[in-house]
Amino acid sequence: MTPWLTVVGIGEDGFKGLGKNARRALMGASRIVGGQRQLDLLPVCIRGERQLWPSPFSLAPVLEQRGAAVCVLASGDPMFYGVGASLARQLPSDEMLILPAPSSCSLAAARLGWPLQDVVTLSLVARPLAALNAQLFSGVRLLLLSNDGASPAAVAQLLRERGFGSSRISVLEHLGGDAERRIDGSANDWCDPPIADLNVIAVECRANAETPRLSRLAGLPDSAFQHDGQLTKRDVRAITLARLAPTPGELLWDVGAGSGSIGIEWMRAHPSCRTLAIEADDGRQQLIEHNRDALGVPGLQLIRGKAPQALAGLERPDAIFIGGGVTREGVFETCWEQLKPGGRLVANAVTLQSEVTLMHWRERYGGELTRIHVAQAQPLGEFDTWRQALPITLLDLVKPFDA
Repeated sequence: MTPWLTVVGIGEDGFKGLGKNARRALMGASRIVGGQRQLDLLPVCIRGERQLWPSPFSLAPVLEQRGAAVCVLASGDPMFYGVGASLARQLPSDEMLILPAPSSCSLAAARLGWPLQDVVTLSLVARPLAALNAQLFSGVRLLLLSNDGASPAAVAQLLRERGFGSSRISVLEHLGGDAERRIDGSANDWCDPPIADLNVIAVECRANAETPRLSRLAGLPDSAFQHDGQLTKRDVRAITLARLAPTPGELLWDVGAGSGSIGIEWMRAHPSCRTLAIEADDGRQQLIEHNRDALGVPGLQLIRGKAPQALAGLERPDAIFIGGGVTREGVFETCWEQLKPGGRLVANAVTLQSEVTLMHWRERYGGELTRIHVAQAQPLGEFDTWRQALPITLLDLVKPFDA
């Protein structure tokens, strides 16, 4: 099939910066769809009908013209957080021709002398700023696509609050155009100068000496979470997540989520991991919302309700953790039925009653039971002794593909 749709990436240098194929496509298009800024970059010799994206945004103006000679104008590389990626989810690749320009991050890396493959990129465009919290590690270089001119000041404030006030910040405006400008400073002394809406923020992360180390590996310090006492403790959490074994793109049900620690660490394992946290208690729901933002996974979805009723209609998971409600009728059966074949289910028990329930599940479905004992050295008079935490019984199951 000959592509009817051409997606043209255009930079700040406008029409003169386009290649021959992009110019030819625009010359021959019956309709050109884009934002006002992109459309204004076209010369008068382009005769195709110009159409703005609707508000709220929709791909309908393009999809309704299927088969006609249509061009879409996008900033820079359309496949980098751009409309090209949205169109690719709706149309087969042989119906589209995508002609990218350098992305703003490519131009920023070139200006800064940063090897792009070593840089973490993140879009803040219509996305929660809290997602930045998961990327803050000393020595990491970040390139952030700003939402608007207020984004640099918001980023500087977040860096100060998270103990990264020494980080260096460079804001690059209108990259590739005549109005290109660079503003440098640190998070601690950022004075919030006027910034153009079209900008990229470069950050060299530098942690303060007292800033806690929050690894992406399972087992964050218990102090990293706000909780009311219902928290899967650090060592048990690390063992539990090792059994759940998160891999990119997978979905976890965190049933009886408590403070949300398992679901949050699941999502920190990879940016594409997702969690549905099921919690009925209002106070704990607020704790989950705080913890997910503070630890950089604002995309964690909170399901307000009690299992098994709250599980109805949810997307089927790749893995399930049952941390609360083990003895509640119907919880395990519903979870096991909805778990995808090959998926993992891990349940933790503290009480004798919940431990008996795990033993019954193991008799029926198989799996592995593990008893976890953790003791910490604590003072006893002038000496130290071991203080034993409550033992945890863990059931680890993998659902057969023929189940």
